[in-house]
Amino acid sequence: MHIAGLILPVFAVIVTGWIVGRLAILPRSLADGLVQFAYYVAMPALLFSVVAKEPTAAMFDLPFLASFGGGSLLAWAMVGVGSLVLARRGVALATVDGLAAAMTNTGFVALPVLHGMFGQRALLPAAIATLFVAVVMFPLGVILLERRRGAAGGAARPPASILRHTLTNPMVAPTLLGLAYSAAGLTLPDMVDGYLEVLAGALTPCALFAIGLGLQVEDIRHNARSAGLLAAVKLLGLPGLVLAIALQLQLSPFSAVAAVVCAAVPTAKTLFILSSEYDTGRELAAATIALTTLASVGTLPAWLVVLAHLYPSVFPVPPG
Repeated sequence: MHIAGLILPVFAVIVTGWIVGRLAILPRSLADGLVQFAYYVAMPALLFSVVAKEPTAAMFDLPFLASFGGGSLLAWAMVGVGSLVLARRGVALATVDGLAAAMTNTGFVALPVLHGMFGQRALLPAAIATLFVAVVMFPLGVILLERRRGAAGGAARPPASILRHTLTNPMVAPTLLGLAYSAAGLTLPDMVDGYLEVLAGALTPCALFAIGLGLQVEDIRHNARSAGLLAAVKLLGLPGLVLAIALQLQLSPFSAVAAVVCAAVPTAKTLFILSSEYDTGRELAAATIALTTLASVGTLPAWLVVLAHLYPSVFPVPPG
């Protein structure tokens, strides 16, 4: 019951958004505006304020990166190779398949979930995971799809353009600015800190509500079998792989919990943007995102039960 008390309020916000959209109290199209606000305003404010207050070395937590990042890349490679060799889906589709099983929605789900459960201390590992997805996984996906476009006779985007696109990403730019601010030994003025705190406070409710409001169950119907396989890898296989690496590396209890939670949340919505831009696997990406969002309501609490058994010191004891 204690685990339920931690996670249910978070998912209740998603369900509230879905109910509001289902009953047409608010138009589902409003979800796009909420996502844009969270993506371009609230999340950059949170990432900058968190990173700017931390020692620079804290962002380079190699054991955490090896667990979360290494597990994510392994899952991507295994699913991508399987799709390429066994299903013969080609490089572009195999790239999207692998990302669907490994590209985690750290910024919009893991970060709010961890913050909702564990408070301020959860923000740093969530920020590290978010930066890894934005700086490593997303650009790698772009490079693979661009190379495929070039091989097919299209105009591939030059490397400088890919680099510029990565560095100006709303998840990357504020994190890098925060790192520079921290490295310079500067302190945020109270007024600026308060301003950023107000904006950052909107991320959790806004992002979770927008996910529910924009959730389209209909996206799953035509790709249910393939999406189901990818969702199983994403919600069960990837967190299990990350946990195994964390145990092997003897990651600290809280870092291990944060790494597994980051791996256990739904597939990133940015994958749909990427697949749409390259007109590759768009329908399957949408189905996997929708299915992992729905199924994580059951699988994430199950992972939290496992984690509470392995790392009881991380989870606060309820009063009484």
